[in-house]
Amino acid sequence: MTIDSKQAMERIWGETCSSWENCNEETIQAFLTQCLEKGIDPQYCMSWVEQHSSQIPNWSVVSKMSLEWVNEHTSTGSPINIHEL
Repeated sequence: MTIDSKQAMERIWGETCSSWENCNEETIQAFLTQCLEKGIDPQYCMSWVEQHSSQIPNWSVVSKMSLEWVNEHTSTGSPINIHEL
């Protein structure tokens, strides 16, 4: 992750969630969507967010929703289609 990407991710965080206390299912999804649109790995973004999990209300729900989102929107979560190989 480059410094520019990290700064972009932090800027997106500020625009979508604005604080750890405001992080919920809706804002984390907006954060991950914008990161993906800007070409920033959502899995990296979630590992960064997870470092602050103790500051996020209802973290278990936010974490579960985030994992589901990442699985649906990244290649590691996509099923392999044999017909595409």
